[in-house]
Amino acid sequence: MSSLIKSPKDFWTGVLYFGFGAIAFWIARDYAFGTASRMGAGYFPTVLSGLLMFFGVLALLRGVTQRGAPFGAFAFKPALIITASTLAFGLLLTRAGLIISLVVLIFGSASASAKFRFEWRATLLALGLIAFCVLVFIKGLGLPMPLFGSWFGE
Repeated sequence: MSSLIKSPKDFWTGVLYFGFGAIAFWIARDYAFGTASRMGAGYFPTVLSGLLMFFGVLALLRGVTQRGAPFGAFAFKPALIITASTLAFGLLLTRAGLIISLVVLIFGSASASAKFRFEWRATLLALGLIAFCVLVFIKGLGLPMPLFGSWFGE
């Protein structure tokens, strides 16, 4: 099988994309689909998982048709930092609120990079991202997420 795979990175990326897409598609199979103008609970996960499987197939095909780079070493420390930042976001969301959770997520994930330095331009972009998330998710979509959580009396 290894002689069939010309680009291991693309091939295994395709396997992961297709696998996650198939799992999401299977989970969403019992949700009401609806229409584009009146979306049901299953519309978004089904469409998104279908796109993920499509990109997975494209990456798989690229992995068996085009030469590519072999795998490098896996970066355990950055992967652990990003995973911890994501978990901290989920745990802090109701307790500290959306704003504090996003600060932890953004700066925690950014610190996983070897090139990370605290710069004011990046901080302004992070603040813009937080403002955008507040506007989209709380004001625009009306999701019941506190700006500041139970730790701050909300």
